[in-house]
Amino acid sequence: MTSPASSGRAVTQSAGFVPSYSEGLAHQVLGMIAQHRIVTNSLLHAVLLPGRRREQLSRALSRLRRDEAADFVVLPASHGTRAWFLTERGVELTRHLPQLRDRPTYPITSASAASLRTAHTLTVVRAHAAFAVSAHRRGDEHGPWDWTPEVAHNLGDGERVIADALMHYTHHTDDGQRIKFRAFVEVDRATMSSERLAAKLIEYARFRIYEPHAVGARRSRTDALGGPAWLRWYPAFPRILFILTGAGPTALAHRIDDLRAMVREHPTVAALARDVPLGAAILEDIETLGVDAPVWHCLRGGQGQRPWTQL
Repeated sequence: MTSPASSGRAVTQSAGFVPSYSEGLAHQVLGMIAQHRIVTNSLLHAVLLPGRRREQLSRALSRLRRDEAADFVVLPASHGTRAWFLTERGVELTRHLPQLRDRPTYPITSASAASLRTAHTLTVVRAHAAFAVSAHRRGDEHGPWDWTPEVAHNLGDGERVIADALMHYTHHTDDGQRIKFRAFVEVDRATMSSERLAAKLIEYARFRIYEPHAVGARRSRTDALGGPAWLRWYPAFPRILFILTGAGPTALAHRIDDLRAMVREHPTVAALARDVPLGAAILEDIETLGVDAPVWHCLRGGQGQRPWTQL
């Protein structure tokens, strides 16, 4: 009897089970709630399913609630808007999700805890959704895992700079190039003084020049690279984007003016601005017109507004 190999015919062997690399929607929803801690139906839809029907999302959320992995609170004065958070069971299920590996989690696991953090957290997710929707429309790359909330870096002396989010975004140009952008995002709801908001620029300027010192004869992994600490994480220092809301046009314009004044008047911030793009925009403008519209104020000088990629 002639074997298939000896007859010259190709041998076809079963490869067995090959896992799909596309995650189920329920797992994506679970991961996104874990990442942001609390998020509404509409924001989940904008980031995960832009341009598609909402029924799939509703089924996924119902399944998670039925499995006691997620629950919701109804936001006050919102016409029944639901804001979803993870239960303790949901937190346990997300501990080993690949997209959340090495990211610290501070879960909200009760309705009372959810109500305390809702306003700021959902405003940050609105900013994320604005970038996701624009990326989908343009054919750029910016998905649910390209936005990491609450990224912290040491400044020395026990101090840290904490960004509301670190964003990764890949822009496709008309001539076929892919340009990668990174940005620290600060979302301001006008709940702090304008001076405190502008002082965030000092923290970023300090981080840009901060070099950790070796203790004794030991050198940390950061020291081994040489130069400032940020080189451990980024090939280029991320641009800094301020997204403002929560006040009238005049008050928001004053806050942008104060950010520009900090760039002019503080020598370390001025040095940062010479090399790092800095911009500010109104949240409602980027939601209505798109993040790629000319609605961004360049904080390092110049008149007029421009797209954020041209800061």
